Amino acid sequence: MTRYAKPKTLEEALALLSEGSWRIVAGATDFYPALGSRPLQQDVIDINGIAALRGVAETDSHFVIAARTSWAELLRTPLPPAFDALKQAAREIGSIQIQNVASVAGNICNASPAADGVPALLVLDAEVELRSRHATRIVPLDHFILGNRKTILRDDEMVTAVRIPKAATAGSSAFYKLGARRYLVISIAMAAARVAFDSEGRIAAAAVAVGSCSAVAQRLHRLERDLAGQPPEFIERIVGSVTFDELTPIDDVRGSAAYRRGAAREIVARALLQAAGASERRAAA
Repeated sequence: MTRYAKPKTLEEALALLSEGSWRIVAGATDFYPALGSRPLQQDVIDINGIAALRGVAETDSHFVIAARTSWAELLRTPLPPAFDALKQAAREIGSIQIQNVASVAGNICNASPAADGVPALLVLDAEVELRSRHATRIVPLDHFILGNRKTILRDDEMVTAVRIPKAATAGSSAFYKLGARRYLVISIAMAAARVAFDSEGRIAAAAVAVGSCSAVAQRLHRLERDLAGQPPEFIERIVGSVTFDELTPIDDVRGSAAYRRGAAREIVARALLQAAGASERRAAA
């Protein structure tokens, strides 16, 4: 017989996790569709009763997105322009009804290669806060997701927050998603970029990530290095000259590997140009 629990406090939830294997749900927008017609066989902890796990807070060093914060709530929260890509990704996650209940933490825990929120979080150097009854650990997002539907999360742990270092919120950002239609679609490829300029109008720092073109969304570190110190008018030339070795796209029903690789280059350029344009306008103002 399966069990269902809806704890009111984080401590109660962590105590339950220490006693056995449970499936944690918040919005459950991935959980129930994945079941299909199969009967529920996992014990479920519903964390929607834990008030402390909702909302976006700011500390001296981080912006902290609590685990059950919905995408709609994130969209309503005033945040620096570096979060624009994350907000643009939020608008691509299902319908408005899905955005109202689906959680930011759930998107990364599901660990889909096509998770819309992951590239935008990667360009913010996002960290994942993991809690068990006896310990807390904080790991970079790119270490948390191991592969398709695989994370480092242990049975006695839960994600309690996604943390964004303030050092990674310089500049502006943008997100592009390519799908077979405009809305309610799994991506063929997607890209997020964040760009900050120095006092001379050159790129001081760039962060670029691509999703749906490998088992795990990838930062394009070589491209980032090549962009540093360059004027924005060189962006398209640099993107066109770099081989995206970090990507390992596959052929599937949504597109071929070759198409994905070419599409990634195009949408990376678009995301960078949009982010760079926004950063220049802010600097001029």
